[in-house]
Formats: sequence, C-alpha cells, structure tokens
Amino acid sequence: MSTYLSQVWLLLGNYVRGIRLQDMPKTTSPETEAVLPLGKSIKADKSVKFAQDNLQSDFWFQRLQESLEKWTISRSGLTSKMGDRTLGTLASEFYFRVCNRQMHEEIYDLLGNGALKPEIVNQLMELVVTNKKIYPELLFWRLEDFYRRWCQGEFIDAKPDENLPQKTRLKLAAENIAIGLRQVDIYTGLNVLILLLELHRYAQERDELKQKITFYPSSQPDTDNFFTSQLLRIINYSDALEIGNFSTIVGQFLKGGNFQGAYLGDANLTGADFSGADLSRAYLGDANLTGVNFSNANLNGTNLGDANLSGANLSGANLNGADLSSSNLSGTNLSCANLSRADLNRADLSSANLNHANLSHANLSHADVSSTNLSHADLSNAILFGANLSEANLSSVSLNHADLCRADLSGADLRHAILNGTNLSDTILFSTNLSDAILIAADLSYAKLNGAKLNNARLNGAMFLGADLSGVDLSRVILNEADLSGVILSESDLSGADITDAILFGTDLSYANLNSANLSGSNLSGAILNGADLSHSNLSYAILGGADLSDANMEKMTWGKKQQWEDVRGLETAVNVPPALKEELGLN
Repeated sequence: MSTYLSQVWLLLGNYVRGIRLQDMPKTTSPETEAVLPLGKSIKADKSVKFAQDNLQSDFWFQRLQESLEKWTISRSGLTSKMGDRTLGTLASEFYFRVCNRQMHEEIYDLLGNGALKPEIVNQLMELVVTNKKIYPELLFWRLEDFYRRWCQGEFIDAKPDENLPQKTRLKLAAENIAIGLRQVDIYTGLNVLILLLELHRYAQERDELKQKITFYPSSQPDTDNFFTSQLLRIINYSDALEIGNFSTIVGQFLKGGNFQGAYLGDANLTGADFSGADLSRAYLGDANLTGVNFSNANLNGTNLGDANLSGANLSGANLNGADLSSSNLSGTNLSCANLSRADLNRADLSSANLNHANLSHANLSHADVSSTNLSHADLSNAILFGANLSEANLSSVSLNHADLCRADLSGADLRHAILNGTNLSDTILFSTNLSDAILIAADLSYAKLNGAKLNNARLNGAMFLGADLSGVDLSRVILNEADLSGVILSESDLSGADITDAILFGTDLSYANLNSANLSGSNLSGAILNGADLSHSNLSYAILGGADLSDANMEKMTWGKKQQWEDVRGLETAVNVPPALKEELGLN
C-alpha cells in the first residue's frame, strides 16, 4: 500500500513539474500585443518592435490555446495520463486542488497585463467552438469558479507567498513592464468576466447548452435576497483605476447577458451595450446610462428612477411596469418599446422617439414630453396630468380614456389621433392640430383651444363646458349630440359641420361661419347667432327659443314646418331671409 501511494505522489509531482516547466516565464512578454498595453516596455526600434509584437501575439495565443485545452481535460482524461490508475478520494481532491491552483496562476499570467481586444475575444471564441479538445461546459464551470473567488477578493487578499496578482506583477516588472497590483487583479478579473459573458451568449443560442451554461455576473437572485450587488462592486472596483474603466473594457460584451435582479444603483455604465440583455427587476436608480444600448432588452419591472438615460437606445425594449420616475430620457430612442404601466412621473422625455411605443396605462404625470415623436403610439388609459406635450408629434396616436387634465398640448400634432372618452379638461390646446381626430365623448371642459384646428374631427357627445373655441377651425366637424352649452364659438369656422341634436344652450356663435352646417334637432335656446353665416344651413326641428339672429345671413337656409319662431330675436335685421320664411313670419 505504501509503495502504491509513493508512486502516486511521484506521478503527481512529475505532472505538476511538467506543467511548470512548460509555462516558465519568458524573457519577453507574450501578452503585450494580445491585450491593451498598460505599461511601457524598453524602448526599441519601431520596425523591430512590430516584428516582436507579432511574434509575441502568436506565441501568447498559442500558450492560451494550450492552457484552454489543459483546463478542460476531464477527470477521466487526467487519470488516463497516469497509467489509467484510479486515485483514491484524498489523492484525487489534492490533485484537483493542485490543478486549480496551477490554472489560477496561468490565468493571471495570461490575462493580467491589460484588457482583451475584441478581435482577440472573437478568435478565442472561434477556438472554443472549433477545437474538439476544448469542452465549453467544463471551461465555463472552471472560469466561473475563478470569477466567484476573484469577486470575493480571494487572490489579492492572499498572503504574500500565495498572492497571484503580486507574483504576476513581479514577473512583468522583471520584463520592464510597469504595472500596479490593482491593475493586474482588475484586468485579470475583467478578462475572465468577458470570456464568461461570451460563453453564456454562445450557449444561449444552442438548445444543447443553454441549460448547462447560464451566467449571472451579479450572482443569481433568490427569493430571500432580491437585489444582488456583486457586479456593482466590480464596476466600482474597476473604476478606481479610471472613471468609466469598466464600461470601456467590458461594456461592449454585456449584450445578451443575464442581470436579473442585479443591484446597480448609481453605477456608471456610459455607452455600455445591453442589447437583448435580461435586466428584469434590476435596480438602476440614479445610474449614469448615457448613450447605453438597451435595444430589445428585458427591463420588465426594472427600477430606473432618477437615472440618466439621455441619448440611450431603448427601441423594442420591454419596460412593462418599469419605474422611470424623474429619469432623464431626453433624446432617447424608445420606438416600439413596451412602456405599459410604466411610471414616468416627472420624467424628461423631451425630443425622444416614442414612435409606435406602447404606453397604455403608463403614468406620465408632469412629464416633459415636448417635441417628442409619439406618432402611432398607444397611450390609452395613460395618466398625463399636467404633462408638457407642446410641439409633440402625436399623429395617429391612441389616447382613448387617457387623462390629459391640465396638460400642455400647444402646437402639438394630433392629426388622426383617437381620443375617445379622453379627459382634456382645462388642457392647453393653443394652435393644436386635431384635424381628422376622433374625440367621441371626450371632455374638453374649460380647454383653451384658441387657434386650434379641429376640421373633420369627430366630436360626437363631447363636452365643452366653459371652453373657448373662438376662431377655431371646426369645418366639417362632427358634433352631433355634443354639449356646447355656454361655449364661445364666435368667429369660428363651422362650415359643413354636423351639429345635429347638439346642446347649444346660450352658446356664443356670433359671426361664426355655419355655411352648409347641419343644426337639425339641436337646442339653440338663448344662443347668440348675430352676424353668423347660416346660408345653406339646416335648422329643421331645432329649438330656437330666445336665440338672437340679428344680422345673420339666412340665405337658402332650411327650416322645419312646425319650427317655433315666437321668441327668436333679431329676425327683422337678418339678411337674405328666404321668401317663404318671411311670409310665414309676416316679415314682408
């Protein structure tokens, strides 16, 4: 038995020594060109240095390929190298501890001198995919184990004789490459993170691997501890070297990543690429997300309150139920984004693109949506109380049953918009274009409509209590059954309008253009129609008790046979009264 154990230890020793001899430090740094340089080496002739860099790059990549193959040797492969003898449990555990230690040292030596270039990462992934000696699943498992240990500070906090970052720094110093201890540790960890992100993205596109390789950079969320801050600590640790260091190095590799429930409050992620990533229920409050690419990302239930998202790309993103209150979304691309039930209270959406976005049931109270493109967006049942929508493009938008009370829509384009049952009370609609809009049963009470365009709009059953529509273009508008009691419509254009069965009790229509308008069945009791153009209009069955028709133009007007004219005022000064009516009223 003792003879057998001694043979095992001898084999172990020979194997480990063989690895160490193979990976002895060279007189030149093979990492210099393979990664972004952090320090300066000895000055040399440029042509000579170029040749050396190419040689070093090829040599470094060859070393890394050999290491990747070695790191993914299966347990059966390792035992076969030892004469197909099965080691005991204690010896086996010791053996893999030695191998892990060796692997960790190699990772620092190969990846500790700077950030991996994108082209190198692409080559590495191609190697992983095509090299049959490299097993992606095992490589992922071992790199993830290293990453977890690195995140916990295991390597940099180790005692001096076991401190791998320190060993790598000393090796580089011997090659005249000046680099700090934190730099070695940070760049090693970030490079491993990049490889893990790439392995995850590769695996998620393949059915046979997607369940086996799933990477959570900020650790997997659980029910007991919803927020995980591991990635935030890495970002802050990385940025200790230079602000934005993490985004510069890792930002472009975050696409398609898994960040569910991650806590990233106040994080600096400027310009990062999270396209297609899962950030559902993550916390990004107060984060700097300027110019970030969130296209097609899952941000369902994500907290982005007070975050800076100016210039970000959120096209096609799922922001259902997201908290975007008081966030800066100016100039962002939110086209086709799902913002249903999102909280955008006091958010800045000025000059944003929300074309075809879903904002149904969203809260946009007091939000700044000025000069924003919302064409074809769905804002049904949205809350826009006090929102600033001035100069916004709302053409063909759906605002059914939305609350726009006290909102500012001055100069906005609402052509072909649908506003059925919408609350527009006390809303500012100065010079707003509502041509061809549908406002059935909308509430426009006390709305400011000076200079607005409502031609061809459908306003069936709409309410205009206390509204000022003087001078407004209402030509060919549909206002049947609308309540226009006491509304000011002086000098407005109602030519060709359908105002059948409408309530116009006490309405001011002085000098209004009602040419060819249909007022049949409407209640015009006490209405002011002095100077109005009623030529070719239809007043049959209209209630005219107490109405004032002084100086009104009644040329070719239509009226009912049983029309009540007894209490109508100003008929004696009306012009172009049809002869038959004159005879009926005894005005000849």
